[in-house]
Amino acid sequence: ATRWRWSPPRPGRRTRSRRRYPKFIKYTYSERHYIVRDYLGMGEFTHFDSEGKAIMVDIGDKPITDRMARAEAKVFMATKTLRMIKDGEHKKGDVLGVARIAGIMAAKRAGDLIPLCHPLELTSVHVDVICDSGDTAVVITATCKLSGRTGVEMEALTAASVAALTVYDMCKSVDREMTITDVRLLYKSGGKSGTFKAVTK
Repeated sequence: ATRWRWSPPRPGRRTRSRRRYPKFIKYTYSERHYIVRDYLGMGEFTHFDSEGKAIMVDIGDKPITDRMARAEAKVFMATKTLRMIKDGEHKKGDVLGVARIAGIMAAKRAGDLIPLCHPLELTSVHVDVICDSGDTAVVITATCKLSGRTGVEMEALTAASVAALTVYDMCKSVDREMTITDVRLLYKSGGKSGTFKAVTK
């Protein structure tokens, strides 16, 4: 019998992955979700019902616990732009201060911006906006807290994102090549899933 032997691909031809996903032709949308979840070792998608329809999760039976989340975002820019912000020379005024207020306001409106996000009674929103000369970037860190039945990750992420957008809006007249990146959850505590801490980059 002929033995199988690997040979390098011909130039210009794409190699095919040996990983095979289940064929979905005979499955409903909901069944596909569970197949993919089990196949990839994923957790539950809580915002879908048994028919695959988007829903707002019922949190009425969850216990009230202290919850906290911290998120960050970065705005990379030209050295001249960052120096202008640090020295307070921007014609629109205090860029960092306006971005900080915008982040706080955004955290309180996360439930209006994200369709399936619960409106929450936040007990604390803290937004730090600093200039990082080493990375030539403005770094935003947003922290949200409450005592409630659901987490505040989306509020923290919304605050960091809108603060970054505000920095861009205020400085776009002098630097349209600014880049908003690294929007991510840094830390969360409370609730059934416990504590999460992001891997340091």
